[in-house]
Amino acid sequence: MFGLFKKEDINKGVDEFKSTNGAILLDVRTKEEYRGGHVPGSKNIDVAEIEKTSNFVSDKSTPLFVHCLSGARSSSAVSTLKSMGYTSVKNIGGISSYTGPMEKGI
Repeated sequence: MFGLFKKEDINKGVDEFKSTNGAILLDVRTKEEYRGGHVPGSKNIDVAEIEKTSNFVSDKSTPLFVHCLSGARSSSAVSTLKSMGYTSVKNIGGISSYTGPMEKGI
């Protein structure tokens, strides 16, 4: 029951992404938010356009690590990606608690 309220740790998620062969780190915030600061190596696709993921991730078994600002939009994106047939999708939470290096711009 208490697991329902457990927040994902984006720092652990990014570490797991880095150690997973062929994985993609998806930032589902807006382009403007992404430009303001993002995890190096992440790909940006707005949650409102999450269906376009299939344009650059054709293999539905590709490991996808998904995050946003707080974890809410990434939760929605994970549900949509799973309904699209992606089999290895994980919500790693929100960048607001990320402590690693950041890049600005695109």
